[in-house]
Amino acid sequence: MQTRFVSNDAPEAFGSQSSGEPSREVASVLDAYSMAVIAVVESVSPAVISLTGRDSDGRLGSGSGFILTSDGHAMTNSHVVAGRKTLVAETIEGDRVDATVICDDPATDLALLKLSSSDLPFAEIGDSNALRVGQLVIAIGSPLGLQSTVSTGVVSTLGRSMRGQDGRLIENIVQHSAPINPGNSGGPLVDSRGRVVGVNTAIIAAAQGIGFAVPSNTVSWVASEMLAHGRVSRRQLGIVATTQRLNRATMQRFDLLSEQVVQVIEVDRSGIAHRSGLRPGDILISINERIITNVDDVHRLLTSLPDEVNIVLNVVRDDYRVDVPIS
Repeated sequence: MQTRFVSNDAPEAFGSQSSGEPSREVASVLDAYSMAVIAVVESVSPAVISLTGRDSDGRLGSGSGFILTSDGHAMTNSHVVAGRKTLVAETIEGDRVDATVICDDPATDLALLKLSSSDLPFAEIGDSNALRVGQLVIAIGSPLGLQSTVSTGVVSTLGRSMRGQDGRLIENIVQHSAPINPGNSGGPLVDSRGRVVGVNTAIIAAAQGIGFAVPSNTVSWVASEMLAHGRVSRRQLGIVATTQRLNRATMQRFDLLSEQVVQVIEVDRSGIAHRSGLRPGDILISINERIITNVDDVHRLLTSLPDEVNIVLNVVRDDYRVDVPIS
């Protein structure tokens, strides 16, 4: 008598051995996945646009974007705009309309456009803070000029940081595995309910399945600033600073938790820091009791603090720790 063993990866585990067809259970899961992606694409694609434009030297650039409001406000990447004042937007239906650049923010690699049309379909913005690693995401855009291209993947990692064009860190970048290529930039990354959870912004050219998106919560904040003020308002100290390392004796002397600190090199005489008494040589320890260890920490905290909140710097100066209110 022969005993026949079947491993979990044998055809019998998934369906008919002779036909190689998937079992009903697997087919049902695949059908549900497909229907979810199809529903999202049909819902969001009408709000996705491809963008083209020439710079002052006549060079053609292209990218993607998506419509935020029915009256024609749209979002894309700052590097897609690349200094251009106008672009041409094309919808999934093939309609071509002029797009004027309203505001460009290289610090977050985002730009706000206004299309010369109205009563347009628009995308819903989701909550990127609710994303989970492993969650299904869908990228829609025009890679290499191929309009309305769809790819799927999962959230790979959350909380990445990436340098913007001006050198500032863009926080909470979403890393995902949905394949994207040049031309996807500015297009939406959406969840299974069709909500925009990121704006695709970068890839690692030598890698596969590693894409990055600016989180939708950053998009919401930047868009609200742009619509309300025509720019993104950020608090500026008016200093030039660098990161320094302290020896252990100095750390113990001033009861510091980190050996890495930020030292002021220059103070702009027309800036708020000079008016508040900050001096070259001051060592910045904290902002509003939140420890800073590098210049990026300073940018991050200044961006996160509302205008109505007073700023207090704790600094080491002339062998003393002192507080310097910034007003």
